[in-house]
Amino acid sequence: MEKQEELFSQSQSLIQQFQDEISTFIVGQEKAKKQVLWSLLAGGHALLEGLPGVGKTMLVKAMADVMSLSFSRIQFTPDLMPSDITGTMILNQKSQDSLFTFHKGPIFSQIVLADEINRATPKTQSALLEAMAENTVTIMGESKLLPKPFFVLATQNPVDLEGTYPLPEAQMDRFLCKIDMEYPNKEQLKEIIKRTVQREDIALNSRLQEEDLLQMQKLCREILVADEIMEFAILLISSTQPQSEDASEQIKSYVRYGAGPRGLQSLIRLAKARAFTEGRYHVSIGDVKEVALPVLRHRLFLTFEAEAEGMTTDIILHNLLNDVNKVSLS
Repeated sequence: MEKQEELFSQSQSLIQQFQDEISTFIVGQEKAKKQVLWSLLAGGHALLEGLPGVGKTMLVKAMADVMSLSFSRIQFTPDLMPSDITGTMILNQKSQDSLFTFHKGPIFSQIVLADEINRATPKTQSALLEAMAENTVTIMGESKLLPKPFFVLATQNPVDLEGTYPLPEAQMDRFLCKIDMEYPNKEQLKEIIKRTVQREDIALNSRLQEEDLLQMQKLCREILVADEIMEFAILLISSTQPQSEDASEQIKSYVRYGAGPRGLQSLIRLAKARAFTEGRYHVSIGDVKEVALPVLRHRLFLTFEAEAEGMTTDIILHNLLNDVNKVSLS
């Protein structure tokens, strides 16, 4: 028990160092920085969405620099092919038997930045699906394991921008969370100019080793979840389904279908990670509510009526959290 507490204490110190180092490079975006960290600790993939220039790519690159993990970047474009991601078999003409040699693609890294993922066609986007789900890729019928830990941190522009392709629904569900990058305020814009125009590039120091991250992921999994917290999370997920008896009138009117079992798993995993970074051994209702938006906003699919009336998943989820909170307190 003492060793466990010592590891827990050491992890809290490493997390603080990690966050401090990231903050020397990324101005603002406090929510996004925390949510990406929670995703890494929970062992899940994250999707970052925001307008061009708000720092999506820089945040992911900074995260990779501060961790001693192998890193690769895939710039998604309309002409990108699946083999450009996974790798390909190349005929080795120097060999007497003319054997094929497998050349690994950029997916064979521990942190993969899928930059502007919705610029590529759905066929290419789906090349990530097996890797994200199974930590393997299949080349000519042969499965090849990806390294551990393995994270896909993808960025995308809003789908209403020209030249973007909405991600397939099955692939959206593979992301543990979807993180919205906010536009910086005036003070943050001023600080960005100071750091990027008036100074030389900032060199980031590595604060987390591979074994540190794996140890913290193990500690995260051991965070306790009480029955009443689990019941709250189940009620929340059930309430997103329009056919459920727990669904509100707004959900029934505006949601085609909601989160499923994977959504519940993701909710608990991210809530555990949040509790861990807060220095607690157990998950609270506050943790579940705090992670609900990033976990669920890409798992609710709205009706045409909702879109016509300007409703968004975030608005619906805010209302849902208020409704579920009232039910849980009654």
